[in-house]
Amino acid sequence: MSENNQLYNFSSNNNLLAALEAFLFLYGEPIEKEKLCKIFGVSLQEIKEALNQLAEETKQEKRGIMLVEKEETYALVTKPQFAPLLEAFVKENLKEELTPAALETLSIIAYFGPISRAQIDYIRGVNSSFTLRNLLIRGLIERKTKGNFYLYQPSFELLKYLGLSKIEELPNFQKFSEIKNSLFQEENQRENKN
Repeated sequence: MSENNQLYNFSSNNNLLAALEAFLFLYGEPIEKEKLCKIFGVSLQEIKEALNQLAEETKQEKRGIMLVEKEETYALVTKPQFAPLLEAFVKENLKEELTPAALETLSIIAYFGPISRAQIDYIRGVNSSFTLRNLLIRGLIERKTKGNFYLYQPSFELLKYLGLSKIEELPNFQKFSEIKNSLFQEENQRENKN
């Protein structure tokens, strides 16, 4: 992320505010302000000011999203008054079959889970936030908190739907476990040291 700081000048609060909004929209999950400081290479005070300004701006009636704070973490979410519209869209979307992107993401989680969104994005090469939300809503995956991020894993509903008593019964599960271990070997070594 530090390379990005060279591409953008956050000397003006408007630049930081716009970049912060874009980042929170893309990130799609709660994030701590200390982490935001590191990402943007700015002080805690500058992040606090930008978050406060973003919160004020998203309170305006003409905006469809708002900034939510919980226990020093922040996320952009849709406003409650749009819940009926969004709920209808999601319900209609859930009636449809899984998209290729959803099937791909579900397969990665089934074989490599528990896995972080960053790891899923790395494997797929694209942002998976929307797809993960759809799979969570359908009950095919579940997430648990580990430190300051989420890990995604197959749900009991998925096992039931596939007729499996345990995830290890998936075809070629052992082969994919070895691939996962080699893909994330460095990360696993760091975790084992801690």
